[in-house]
Amino acid sequence: MDLSVEYLGLKLRNPIVCSSSPLCGHVESALRLEAAGAAAIILPSLFEEQIEIDSQDLDRFLDHGVESYAEATSYLPDMADYNQGVDGYFDMLRECKRRLKIPVIASLNGCTRGGWINYAAKMQAAGADALELNLYFLPVDPEHDASTVETEQANLVTAVRAEISIPLAVKLSPCITAPVAFGRRLAAAGANGLVLFNRFYQPDFDLEKLEVFPMLRLSSPQELLSRLHWVALMHDRVEADLAITGGVHSGLDALKAIMAGANVAMTTSSLLRAGPDHLRVMLAEMSQWLTDHEYESARQAQGSMSMRRIANPERYQRLNYLKVLRSYALRD
Repeated sequence: MDLSVEYLGLKLRNPIVCSSSPLCGHVESALRLEAAGAAAIILPSLFEEQIEIDSQDLDRFLDHGVESYAEATSYLPDMADYNQGVDGYFDMLRECKRRLKIPVIASLNGCTRGGWINYAAKMQAAGADALELNLYFLPVDPEHDASTVETEQANLVTAVRAEISIPLAVKLSPCITAPVAFGRRLAAAGANGLVLFNRFYQPDFDLEKLEVFPMLRLSSPQELLSRLHWVALMHDRVEADLAITGGVHSGLDALKAIMAGANVAMTTSSLLRAGPDHLRVMLAEMSQWLTDHEYESARQAQGSMSMRRIANPERYQRLNYLKVLRSYALRD
């Protein structure tokens, strides 16, 4: 079965990409992912806070429970262990490029304009095949409305685009007022791809200590549904490649992502649970389903379940809401 796809102008051997995680942050584990079939890896993010705040100050903030950005630093509180730190990040990137044959995508995580944006060019110079910009922002200011947030993020994409010539993907928050329109705006600002969606890490309450503390739970397949919905709506309507991340745990999950219209499906939690060899299982499941249903390639299936391709597009719209409620009410 021909599983090859194209994402961000990169020719990939299959649609399964390993998204940012500790597994992608060390060369030896990245080599295991490649051997198991990964089409590409995305390095752990280098954070705006790491670049612009003294590392000792950042460690103190983390120790006091400050949790304001993605990929749960509380999971690995020592940021140098998570992504090699600012000084070691580029050595890691260069070593991955030297030893891996699959594309290596660097990652920047930030939400405000600042000097950290210049690190995009440094990542390109170190050999990154593409850059993923992770826009994780919590709009806690009551004066900060949706229009302001989206304008600032579009301007940030424009600024990063000006720093690099390699492909640029933008990883989006699930809390967007109008995802399709915003996706178009980011594509116009210079994004070559959109990644849906970042996971919203929410703190929990300790009722005995009366403290708010960070909480990380690995994803579940149920999280895939919202991603399928919005990618199916964006396919053929936004001039950017699409990727789904969050809830991809099996080969059939990855196949659903492709059929919704994504170029690639990204996975992390499944590999943290089952190890890199789980990629072999996922790829075998994809190949078997496509063979059984007489497809010649993964590309042939791409977008076949998107809103513009299915016979009943109302299933992606408000009418589906009414049908779901009625179907439940009529059960015995």
